[in-house]
Amino acid sequence: MNISEAADFAGLPAKTIRYYEEIGLVCPARAANGYRDYAKSDIETLRFLANARNLGFSIEDCRHLLSLYRDKDRASADVRALTKERMAEIDEKIASLQAMKDTLDDLVRNCRGDARPDCPILQNLAGRA
Repeated sequence: MNISEAADFAGLPAKTIRYYEEIGLVCPARAANGYRDYAKSDIETLRFLANARNLGFSIEDCRHLLSLYRDKDRASADVRALTKERMAEIDEKIASLQAMKDTLDDLVRNCRGDARPDCPILQNLAGRA
């Protein structure tokens, strides 16, 4: 199948699929006319990549996960370890976002939000609070 059909089946933009090919994550065959010819296995790989990327795995993590997926002698402990690393990164981001939210909550609580020009939010952003 051609790239637009592959994109539909995989749920990815054609541009993303071309990028994945460029970096070696997927290697479709070429038809006699030189066009990409995606097989069922390529679509499975593209769906795998889409799912992994949606969970926030980096391109290098995806490369590693793909190699583990293709290795029938893999240890599930390797997959688990990589996934736990990703979870730790997400926990860090959640903590950072919560800290930002807490700061914004404090700023909003301290701002009267009236017609007066003084604004503790702007003073804080300017470093004068």
